Amino acid sequence: MNLPIWAKPDPADKTTFDPRAIFQAGERNHHIANTAYPIAHELTWGPYRVKNEAVYAEVLSAFGGIDSLNLYTHIPFCETRCYFCEYTVVGQSELDQTKEYMTHLNLEVKMYRERLGPKKIVGFDIGGGTPSFVDASLISEHIEHTNQCFTLSDDCEISIETTPKIASSDFDKLKSYQRAGIKRISMGIQVTEPNLLKLLGRSENGIIHHKKALDNMRRAGFQKINLDLMYGFADQSMESWEHTLRHAISLAPDYITLYRMRYKLTRISDQAERVVLSHVKEQAKLAKVILTETGYLANPGKNTYSKIPFDTGTSTYLTKRVIEGKSYLGMGLGAQSFSDTTISYNSGSVGKNLAPYFQKLKGNQFPIQDFYKLPQRHMMAKMISVSFYFGEINLNAFQSKFGVPLEEVYTQEVRFLIDEGYMQYRTSENGLDLQSCKEPLYRSCLSLTEKGAAHFNGCISLFYASSVQDYLIQRNPLSNIDFEKHRKLASKVG
Repeated sequence: MNLPIWAKPDPADKTTFDPRAIFQAGERNHHIANTAYPIAHELTWGPYRVKNEAVYAEVLSAFGGIDSLNLYTHIPFCETRCYFCEYTVVGQSELDQTKEYMTHLNLEVKMYRERLGPKKIVGFDIGGGTPSFVDASLISEHIEHTNQCFTLSDDCEISIETTPKIASSDFDKLKSYQRAGIKRISMGIQVTEPNLLKLLGRSENGIIHHKKALDNMRRAGFQKINLDLMYGFADQSMESWEHTLRHAISLAPDYITLYRMRYKLTRISDQAERVVLSHVKEQAKLAKVILTETGYLANPGKNTYSKIPFDTGTSTYLTKRVIEGKSYLGMGLGAQSFSDTTISYNSGSVGKNLAPYFQKLKGNQFPIQDFYKLPQRHMMAKMISVSFYFGEINLNAFQSKFGVPLEEVYTQEVRFLIDEGYMQYRTSENGLDLQSCKEPLYRSCLSLTEKGAAHFNGCISLFYASSVQDYLIQRNPLSNIDFEKHRKLASKVG
């Protein structure tokens, strides 16, 4: 087995900490200790940043030998920027540049095809922003262009995101997606309470649109429909959250995905200190009870609930990322790419404007802003952090990717989690808990228990690289300095 060549770790990534101290630090810093790895990347990843003049060669080295991968294309346009949004979305002054942007996005796809050669795409997500904001013809052209540049595998499922307002008012757009080969669609409801919708800048996507939107999706032929809901807001009561859950269930989607509010890089980051962790845990517990009672199932810690048996509920792109740690190319403004040894971010991920992205493509350059060649433990941490979307780490996939058993790398951490009842071994084939099983054959996953799911932030922190763990241990969660900095940044680019 030929393993990748990872970067040498910086001294800050050679330290070890007591598992209990890390666990407690993750719980204290629950707003940032989550699946969005890394934390404080300017500090923790600074030593691994590749100089601009070396980026081209590093891209070819990182992706040249990969035969199959995922593809994510980012559409950064929204009618308005919701106050809870942390993603790369352009300002109002650039909303009329959708056609120009899609032209450049297709140019980026072509550039990778010419320089990396033929690749098989096994998962393909079109996200944003609001990708359904642009003309349907531009989305269809983008998919056709991608098909010409790469080969989509037979089981590659294309997924796209929309909003209640668009889905309820433009049936022809939904039908166009079907004709273009899109099989899965996801719609963000987030919350239903009118006052909270107003506070979040989302009044135009209220409950009045929801039933018509679902009817249009079904009529257009979609058999895989997901609804996104959000909890953990400072002004969200248990009653409000229960109403959102029961309303979403009444619409009969195939999947429901829950997202806890993450305040970093949002306009309302100053509200984070008003959110009490115990209240957030009660909201997650209530959701689990209600969704399970109505036939939506997920193992502990998993944030997507599926009503279809033996269906993960997520797109093939995300499923392969979560289980296998599959490499992916991210194209478009601010998009992230992930190889076996590197992680990079496209131009525009900081300033959130189109000019730098356009400029690099016009100059026949990869539109990359930050490129990191990382040591093994950071790449492990990234894979495991994403694995926690499903509440478990696939042990076979981990060993296949890194050439070493998980327990050999995280010996003390795994022992702590199992001894404290936060995680257990189980087989992923039939969901049978096998905590006491000694046979490695059946240890296909290390999975969160219900107790572990209630302490998600502490559990996931145990798998971070030590520089990130040290940041959590040293950080004062009562300080609002970081959040204030990010709030001002989000306000500038909104």
